[in-house]
Order: sequence, then structure tokens, then C-alpha cells
Amino acid sequence: MGASWASWIWSAATCLVLAVLLGQIINSLLRGDVGLDVVAALSMGGALALGQSLAAVVVALMYAGGQSLEAYAAGRAQREMSALLARQPRSALKEQDDGLKEVPISDLIPGDRLLIRTGDVVPVDGLVDAGRAVLDQASLTGEALPVTIEAKAAALSGAINVGPAFMLVAERVAAESTYAGIVRLVKAAQAEKAPMARLADRYGLAFLALTLAIAGAAWLVTGDPLRALAVVVIATPCPLILAVPVALVSGMSRTAGIGVLVKGGAALETLARITTLVIDKTGTLTHGTAKLQAVRTLSGQDIDTVVLVAASLDQASVHPTARALVQAAHARALFLVQPTEVVETPGEGIAGLVGSHRVLVGGPRFMQAQNVTFPVNAPPPPRAEVPAVTATVLVAIDGAPAGILGFADPLRLEGVTALGALRTTGIRRIVLATGDRKSVADGLVVGLPIDAVAADLDPAGKTDLVAVERRHGVVMMVGDGVNDAPALAAADLGVALGARGAAAAAEAADVVLLVDRIDGLAQAIHIAKRARAIALQCVFAGIGMSTLGMVAAAFGYLSPLQGALIQEVIDVAVVLNAMRVLGGKA
Repeated sequence: MGASWASWIWSAATCLVLAVLLGQIINSLLRGDVGLDVVAALSMGGALALGQSLAAVVVALMYAGGQSLEAYAAGRAQREMSALLARQPRSALKEQDDGLKEVPISDLIPGDRLLIRTGDVVPVDGLVDAGRAVLDQASLTGEALPVTIEAKAAALSGAINVGPAFMLVAERVAAESTYAGIVRLVKAAQAEKAPMARLADRYGLAFLALTLAIAGAAWLVTGDPLRALAVVVIATPCPLILAVPVALVSGMSRTAGIGVLVKGGAALETLARITTLVIDKTGTLTHGTAKLQAVRTLSGQDIDTVVLVAASLDQASVHPTARALVQAAHARALFLVQPTEVVETPGEGIAGLVGSHRVLVGGPRFMQAQNVTFPVNAPPPPRAEVPAVTATVLVAIDGAPAGILGFADPLRLEGVTALGALRTTGIRRIVLATGDRKSVADGLVVGLPIDAVAADLDPAGKTDLVAVERRHGVVMMVGDGVNDAPALAAADLGVALGARGAAAAAEAADVVLLVDRIDGLAQAIHIAKRARAIALQCVFAGIGMSTLGMVAAAFGYLSPLQGALIQEVIDVAVVLNAMRVLGGKA
């Protein structure tokens, strides 16, 4: 009597799990997916039909336990992504006429002055108003140590103030700030289809066919349905549907922890197989902004005088080189004079009074129009100082040539180091893609580990370049601007720089670097390689052990109950192995 009651209880518990499983299978079939859950359903249903209620409940317990273990592991793996969402600020202390007032960050506009207290998350992108700020940017960049931001320098939203309170002048509305962009990208990544489907499906259907073939052969040869049931039971559920998700989601979690957001497991798998890198120049290897690199003086003028009068006049201009010149003057600690009688010819130059001197700043055509003649053989700024001067600006004082200024977009130091690190990941070919002239690009890459330079490219040209390179291997394209979006979409893997970059680039990319620098990309590739290797290790080890068990069961060495218990051990072992991705060095 007791045994009969036990059998009924076991059968009832199995039916509950089987009903849920059948619902999942039906939903999968409606989406066009055929998964390995079918094997679990067959083993539970077959065990109940053959009166093996204890084996059936062990399979049910095994399946439910495996699902719970997977959910726990995936939840642990996603903690870095979840932490980003949980830390999103909702309000800020805004300075008003009647004092400080807490307002929703959605109400903030550029120019608002905000008090950032110790422990606060910076709510919007802005400039440190005075003094200095000490910020923990680990959630954005993965840097372990806080960074010091000087007055008038940019502070990114999402960083934590770990120093004294400071005032921040908002530069962007909250919806356009760095942290808001990161949150949108994280939500998009979490909404992706189960990221392991591609890798699991690649082997899953073949294993399902093998299981049914061995089970059918055992039943046909021996006439014993219990042999077939034992084969099906030991194959349920295959480690593919447990270990692969854990390994790849863990890899995505680790890359997010160093500031590299991977949009799904398929992208992580591709990241692990990259052999060719096509990288945009402007804003990626370079800063993306003009900087004064060299000065050649004429008519006996000294460098500081030329820079001072030219920068004083350029305070009235919004041209990028004008802003660069003013920044260079501030860096030299020069005291700029307020210009008067300023007249600017857009795209040509600017004229005005600086003190008692009439100053002209512009190009050759502008100087000719002002009847100022520069010596035909006047030497340009010394290019030995910067091999890729991209713009030359002439300066005249009181009608006489005074100086020639050389501007360039210099290399980022971390970008140069990052290229060497990327070579260690197995990337065999690096191609620089740029819209600049060939001479400028060639001068920029001297001494860099770059195999080829493609210059004078428009967006269509970059896309064509990616298509050509794809014939030779798996291509990763790295860029940050709207003009890079088509090439990012065309590559096997598109990588966009920074949530502050162009929205079109971030949308087209498979991977987004949460700050505008590429030195975390090599580490992300190492993490992706390790995650993929461990996932495949789990697949082949799990399938191998399950196959041996199926053969043993087909020859009658294992009963359905013994097969269920052995498969439970296999599943737990491979899932625990998959969780190794969360630890160890990348």
C-alpha cells in the first residue's frame, strides 16, 4: 500500500513538471525552434507509461533542478549589468536663487549647476565648476582606482564621487548623457534572444537524432522498451541547454565589468573568432579634435606673442581650430585679451583688434584678400615634431606675416598600446580606414603595427573595404561616427566607441565600448575566447559522457533510474565548469 501511494505521489509530481515542459515545447515549436527539451519530455512520459515512476520523478527533479541552477548561474553572471541599471540616479541637487533644491534629472538642462555630494552618482555629463573632483569610474571603464578630474574638465555621468563635494555644470540633458546611453544599451542587450541559441542549436539537433537512433536500435534489437527508456533518460537534459548559456552569459558579464558591452552571446562568440581588424582613425586611434602641434614664427616674432594674439582673436570664433588654439594658449598660461572689431569670414579667416594691434588669422586665400603676402618659400611648421599636420593656419600682425601654426589630430597613447595588445589576441591583420589624405594617414601610422592603410574613404568606401577584408577572415570594424555605421553593420562584428558617440554607430554595432577608448577591447577578446572555450569544453565533455552512458544503457548495464542519477551528476559537473568563466584571469 505504501509503495502504491509513493508511486502516485511521484507520478503526480512528474506530471506537474511535464505539463510545464510541454507548454515550453509548444511555445518553442510555434517560434520554429526544436530544442532538446523534447528528450526530457520523452523520458518523463515514457517512464510514466512504463510504470517507472521513481525514474520519472528523478528525471523531473533533475530537469527542474537544472533549470534552477541555470537561472541562479545566469543571475550571478549578470550582476554587473543589473548593477548598472540599479545605480541609475533619479534626482539631483540643483542650485537655484533660493538655495539647493532636489529635482528630477529629467528636468535638468545644459548650464544648470549641481551639487555632487560624496557618494553621489554623477547624474548628467558636465564640467567640474571649480576645484577638482575624485571619481570612481569603475562601472564605466573598469579602472580599479579613482581618477582626479580638474576644474573645467569633463565628468561622465554614472561615475561615483568618492572625494569631497563639488559643483558640476551640466552639459547635456539626462536622456543624452553617457550613463543614460549605457542603460539603454544594457536593456537592449538583455532583451536579445537567448544568447546561446546559435552554439546550442549547432550541436543540439544532431545529439537529439543520435539519442533517438540509439534508443530505437536498443528497443528494436532487444524488444525491451526499458532499454530505450534508459537511453533517453541518460541523455536528459543535455548539458547543451544548461552549460552553454551559463558560460556565455558569464562572459558577457565579465566584459561588462571592464566597460565593454556585448550585445548577446552570438556577438561574444564572434568576438572570440576575430582574425582581422579594420579600425577608423578619427576619434578612435586619434582624439578626434584638432590640437596645436607646431609654430613657425616670422618677422622676428616670438612664439608666445604669436600664439597669444592669435588665440585672443580666435576667442570670438567657433571654428574647431580656433577652439584648439585657445586651449593651447591656456595650456601655456597666456593671459588672453578681449578682441574688438571682429569680422569673421566663415571658412576663410577672422580679423580684429587685439589691444592696439590689427590681427589676421586664416588661410592663404584670406591673407591674399587682406593684401598680406607671406613669403613663397616660408617654411611650414616643423613636421619632425608631428608627422601628420592636417591643417596650417597663417597669422599676421599689423599687416605683416607673423607666424604659421600647424594643427593635427594626434594619436592617443592608449590607442597605440592597444594595437599591440590586440595582436596578442590572435588578430593577424590590422587595416586603418580613414577619410584623410593618404599622405596624412601614412605619416600617422609610422611605427605602428598596422598592415595596410586605406585613405580617402567615404562611408561607402569603408563598407566596401570591410566586404573585401571579410573574404580573408572574420572581420571586426571599430568606429565612432555616423559615417562608420554602415561599415559597422557590414562587418562580422561592429564595435562602437563610447555611449557618448554617435547613436547610429552604437545602434549598428554588436559591441559598445562604454568609454571612448579601445584599450579594453583586447581584454574583452581574451574573455570571449575563454568563455567560448569553456562552453565548447562543456558541450563536448557532456555529450561524450552522455553518449557513453547511452551505449551502456543500450547494452543493459544501466537501468532508467541509474541513468537518471548519472545524468544528474553530468549536468551539475558541466554547469559548475561553465561558471569558471566568472573567475580566473582573462
